[in-house]
Amino acid sequence: MSVIITTTDNAVRTLTLNRPDKRNALNDELIAALKVALRESDADESLRCIVIRGAGKDFCSGADLSSLQKIATASYEENVEDARSLAELFSLIRNAKVPIIAAVHGRAMAGGCGLAMACDLIVAAKSARFSYPEVKIGFVPAMVAAILRRNLGEKKSFELLTQGFEFSSGEAQTLGIINRIAPDDELADAVMDLASVYTKVSGSAVAMTKHLLYDIDGDTFEAAIEKGVGVNAKARMTDDCKNGITKFLKK
Repeated sequence: MSVIITTTDNAVRTLTLNRPDKRNALNDELIAALKVALRESDADESLRCIVIRGAGKDFCSGADLSSLQKIATASYEENVEDARSLAELFSLIRNAKVPIIAAVHGRAMAGGCGLAMACDLIVAAKSARFSYPEVKIGFVPAMVAAILRRNLGEKKSFELLTQGFEFSSGEAQTLGIINRIAPDDELADAVMDLASVYTKVSGSAVAMTKHLLYDIDGDTFEAAIEKGVGVNAKARMTDDCKNGITKFLKK
């Protein structure tokens, strides 16, 4: 059984985490397979959007038992190597050319919550629950902190990362860390409605916007504006922009 199920519909690629009996818990096999699927999808010029979802009752419950057991007995160097594998997954999501949407139902916990937050957009079922419970077992939500802090203010980030409680999709939307909430039985349609927008706009413009948005994290205003100047000029040279201007002027 493949731990990642890949389907494509109208330029939207869906990657389904397929360990439903383990609540799609992250292990070496699943992380490796998801990275392969993301690289293959990013290389497919026909795609305009990628969706990551979970099979079964939950989106992703974080690290599985075998991974936690390995962490407990591994050396520092082995743990660094293991952590870098997950970090690479988060970087692949951020550096992919097309938007990546997390479709969250059930629970997104620990690394699973980090996986959802690493995506560019999140659509969650009304009953979905999120949490960073790592501190309850003496662990640190370390890499996901870099993601959450870029989505949320310092005080609330501190609370979520150091208290380990569950919060609802409604609370997550109020905090501004998810984009849409859908009734549980309408989640798939809501995700595809959002994803389909990217089949109707310029792929090159979206890719350049995504790269620019994340590239200016931490920049001064002047540095960010200067990067914008370069991207603005580069965008003007693309076929999408030239064709778009021609169509606009003919109206």
